[in-house]
Amino acid sequence: MQVQYFQTPAIPFKGETSTDPLTFRYYDANRVVLGKKMEDWMRFSVCYWHTFRGIGIDPFGGQTLFRPWDTTDAASSFDALLTTCTARVDAAFEFFTKLGVKYYAFHDRDVAPELASIDESNRLLDAVTDYMLIKQKETGVKLLWGYDPHPPPTLTANLFSAAKYACGGATNPDLKVFAQASAQVKKAMEVTHKLGGEGYVFWGGREGYQTILNTDIKKELDHMAAFFHMAVDWKKSLGANFQFYIEPKPKEPTKHQYDYDAQTVMCFLKQYNLDDHFLLNIEPNHTTLAGHAYEHDIVLAAAYGKLGSVDCNTGDELLGWDTDQFLMDERKATLVMKAVVDMGGFTTGGLNFDCKVRRESTDLEDIFIAHVGSMDVFAKGLLNAAKLIEDGRFDAMKSERYSSWVVSELGQKVEAGNATFAELEAYAKLNAPTQISGKQELYERVFNDAL
Repeated sequence: MQVQYFQTPAIPFKGETSTDPLTFRYYDANRVVLGKKMEDWMRFSVCYWHTFRGIGIDPFGGQTLFRPWDTTDAASSFDALLTTCTARVDAAFEFFTKLGVKYYAFHDRDVAPELASIDESNRLLDAVTDYMLIKQKETGVKLLWGYDPHPPPTLTANLFSAAKYACGGATNPDLKVFAQASAQVKKAMEVTHKLGGEGYVFWGGREGYQTILNTDIKKELDHMAAFFHMAVDWKKSLGANFQFYIEPKPKEPTKHQYDYDAQTVMCFLKQYNLDDHFLLNIEPNHTTLAGHAYEHDIVLAAAYGKLGSVDCNTGDELLGWDTDQFLMDERKATLVMKAVVDMGGFTTGGLNFDCKVRRESTDLEDIFIAHVGSMDVFAKGLLNAAKLIEDGRFDAMKSERYSSWVVSELGQKVEAGNATFAELEAYAKLNAPTQISGKQELYERVFNDAL
């Protein structure tokens, strides 16, 4: 008989009047909003790493989270280690189904730790993911994306934790390490394909530098581009159709990471002729580390058709590091969901909870409470975004602000790339500008009316 790890029952929808933290107040999966079910707008996903491998350590303290599925990775035999890994899988899929999500995401080393050789590591990964495939078929839960922390189901390869990746994987100065990273990503892509993953994420945690003194930036970026091109080629050879994503982050663990923010990544993709093959997986906590507002990279990527998925966490604005907290801010959720709705919704990506309970939140039910609370916040954000759109004032005000470009033939020529400075000079001599208010406070008032 399979072990039950959580005493919490399946999470029901109870409506706005419910005060039970283990019920949904706003997230009604089948409720239709703007012509689409809530679950299809959200495509909620649970991450494996924080939820089932997180143990509550931080730079100043050790383990505080002791989970019943988490025994040891130093098992006495391959079979014992496999038993430990599959127990975690059982716990994960119990959680997914009780929470009511249809997607999950993981790093390769989350589900199967690295062993003494590439072949042994791959053997264990194959065995564990064979079992995960069985659980997917039993439950209907899918892989959003696979993860390559570089180097939405979603999978990725962990190219940042092992000592060999201290100076990077795809940007390592040592060809031997670059080859190790390539082999690991090759296998992770194969597993993503086997599991029917809808995406594959590259996050460059060690792809950057600590000091410019020992770094050849151009060479490292050239190598990273070559790495990505080989990934594109391998995907074709697999016959896979999952979507590639790059996840920007400006720093941590390195002082400077090459995938700094959305605009940096988009420029990199253009420079190296990779833009047709990659979308962006935006993590807002990373966005704020780059000095931008929470929603900035999401709105920017969506505006250029490059938003593929969102790691929907947040950080503490008073701290300078990546705290991976669950978003409980309705205003920020509304801004995110407005951008998602404006682009027509996700296709292969979704809202992935790359979040962890605080190390002081030690009860198993805290994992449910955190996910349920944040799912409700994003559901409320979707409802608010729908109110903004249906009311019409917010978008109409923005259109009016740029209306001079629409009503003017010259404005249309500028946007089409057909105008000249001489034409604009002649226009300027006949059309002196008058001061026009930016109306920030009015925009804020209209936005708040929807909350």
